[in-house]
Amino acid sequence: MTQRRTFAALTAAALALPFLTAVPATAAPRTGDRHYVDCSAAAPGDGSARRPWTTLAEANAHPYGPGDRLLFKRGTTCTGTLQPRGAGAPGAVFTIADYGGAPGRAVIDGNGAHDAVLLADTQYVRLTRLEITNAAAPGTERNGVRLRLADYGAAKGITLDHLSIHDVRGGDSKTLTGSSAIHVAVEGTTVPSWYDGLDIGHNEIRDVDREGVYFKSRFSKRDLVGNQQDPVAFPGPWTPSLGVRVHHNSLTSIAGDGIKIDTTSGARVDHNRVDGFQLRSKAANAGIWTFNTDDTTVEYNEVSGGGNTKDGMSFDADGASKGTVFQYNHSHDNAGGFLLICPYSGARTLDTVVRYNVSVDDGARLIQNCWGPILNTRIYNNTFVNRTAVPAHLVQDDAGSPATTRHELALTNNLFVNEGAPGGYAFKNPTPGLSFANNLFHGITMARPNPGGLTADPLLRPDLRLAAGSPALTAGAPIEDNGGRDWFGNDVSATSPPNIGAYEGPGLD
Repeated sequence: MTQRRTFAALTAAALALPFLTAVPATAAPRTGDRHYVDCSAAAPGDGSARRPWTTLAEANAHPYGPGDRLLFKRGTTCTGTLQPRGAGAPGAVFTIADYGGAPGRAVIDGNGAHDAVLLADTQYVRLTRLEITNAAAPGTERNGVRLRLADYGAAKGITLDHLSIHDVRGGDSKTLTGSSAIHVAVEGTTVPSWYDGLDIGHNEIRDVDREGVYFKSRFSKRDLVGNQQDPVAFPGPWTPSLGVRVHHNSLTSIAGDGIKIDTTSGARVDHNRVDGFQLRSKAANAGIWTFNTDDTTVEYNEVSGGGNTKDGMSFDADGASKGTVFQYNHSHDNAGGFLLICPYSGARTLDTVVRYNVSVDDGARLIQNCWGPILNTRIYNNTFVNRTAVPAHLVQDDAGSPATTRHELALTNNLFVNEGAPGGYAFKNPTPGLSFANNLFHGITMARPNPGGLTADPLLRPDLRLAAGSPALTAGAPIEDNGGRDWFGNDVSATSPPNIGAYEGPGLD
């Protein structure tokens, strides 16, 4: 228990997520007009500060332009769908926010509509400081905030920040029209469309059925995805969204996936806290995962509370994920494990890097591979600790026939410590494509070659650093292009032998 408390405090300090801090009003260009909405006002108005609009219908009917601000009175609730028309411009964003000094946020309550907020075919928009809910009888598809493009081209400069989104009670489908707290959808059939510069940050998301943050694009067809995605339903050529960042969000009590990134290039998913996912969905879900993406970086996230083993892992590089990097993350107490790599039906997943992460008490299987081709995967300098009485598979490799399915996974410099169930961290269906070198397996029976490896007690401290005299110190193999730092922020050399595990500092007393 002392170890758990110590490490939890360390993780909280490292992530430093300011989810619930007060947010100062952000200055906006004065070139536009201000429009006010007070849905508690008795008399109809004209949108001015003295005579605000009283319904969402009035707010939706007005065309907005660069620098405009649409402001909702704090402490009041507007019911229905907010669907403003118009767009901002570079340096003159159209801002949707709150006003007034009343306690409590301004609330948009979808009241069971498909969307509480819909931003369709627009750009240079900021949505901020609102509370958004959409509770009704579960089972019908509905969203908190939905972004939608249809034959639009590039939509630039959209920001969703400091929102409180909760009680979105939707259905259980992963589709372009499915249910999410934040749903980023690219539709249309003729004009390839994408987001360019989409920032989703500092939002609090809780009690959502089904997805937390969800991306899906109809323009996503390429050879790499095979038939893992329906080529008829998603026929458009792969047109990835660019400049996507999902960061500093808190997600709790999510029915299905926490964060799913789809059809992007160069996206960054960082400093998010996902606590409780795969809780009510009947389908397979993960904490944070990628599908049909290039060069996604997933870092500095904490993921816990995966509810069951379908999939229930913290992280997933799914079909057609290319060049995904998982680094500096903390995974713990997930029923399904730590990592899934999952191409199938003709899809391939390649060039995945998993480094300097920490996994504590993740169950079922730490790493699971699906049966499609998995190419050039490097998993190195991670620390895995099991203190529970429930055994887990270290690697579950569902490759099928090695003659037809190629799995290339190199596990190097990883620290595996089993302090719980006897025989925990076993292997299931390991195929010849799995290779091991310079790993330390303690409390685990290792039946595969592990040149340069160790089995001695690593002298792991409660904070998961290494104690003085640890055999894991400088016992790893040098790895070039290693990210340059460890989980704790210590520098990592590209030429000197590193420690085994996620800690690169000196041995401590």
